[in-house]
Amino acid sequence: MSVFNDLINIWKSDDLLSQAWDDSIKMLELSEELFLESISCLKTGEKNKVISLLKEKDQVINQYQRDVRKKVVTHFSINQNNVELNSALVLINLVVDVERIGDYCKNILDLSKAYPGEFDVSEFNEQLDSVESEVTNRFKETISIISKNDESAAQGHLSSYRKEIGKVCDKIVSDCVQGKIKINPEGNTAALALYSRYLKRIAAHLNNVSSVIINPIEMVGYNIID
Repeated sequence: MSVFNDLINIWKSDDLLSQAWDDSIKMLELSEELFLESISCLKTGEKNKVISLLKEKDQVINQYQRDVRKKVVTHFSINQNNVELNSALVLINLVVDVERIGDYCKNILDLSKAYPGEFDVSEFNEQLDSVESEVTNRFKETISIISKNDESAAQGHLSSYRKEIGKVCDKIVSDCVQGKIKINPEGNTAALALYSRYLKRIAAHLNNVSSVIINPIEMVGYNIID
């Protein structure tokens, strides 16, 4: 059984654990901003100064993660509540996934820095263009899922991930490696494979966040839908 209802109750309280929950939502919102700006940077060919400014947002995400950990530990050094323990573990797992999203956004920024000029996904692969749109939509959907405790939407994310994102990205990477996709110059093919992989991993971590709604603590981050 999911411990998310306990989290909702904590969110409505006023202590360090509720503050940690608020910080987790802010982390997720900030990671969405970083993701959208990273994509824009890649597509417009923005370089150096802009990339450095965007990477500072990842540092803010990292600081949020440290703050959540500190607040959770401090809370339990003062209050020993076994009911809240599972909820605290969920929070710590959740912020790890959001922090990883920030890392993959940084990978996109590094790709933008290395790539000469603008990177037009639709020009290279229409399927990846569709995946990009799907991942973009899932950011807002994930924030809504967490905020509204929407089990139905969470199940939709977990059950559709493999078909709509995972398999598509895996095939693109496989085709690039096997030479079935060749784009001149050759660097474009490598960029396509890398970008596909980054999008897949970002979506996977968003999935992990959504999984706290329906999964028991030991299965948070795993898809247990038949």
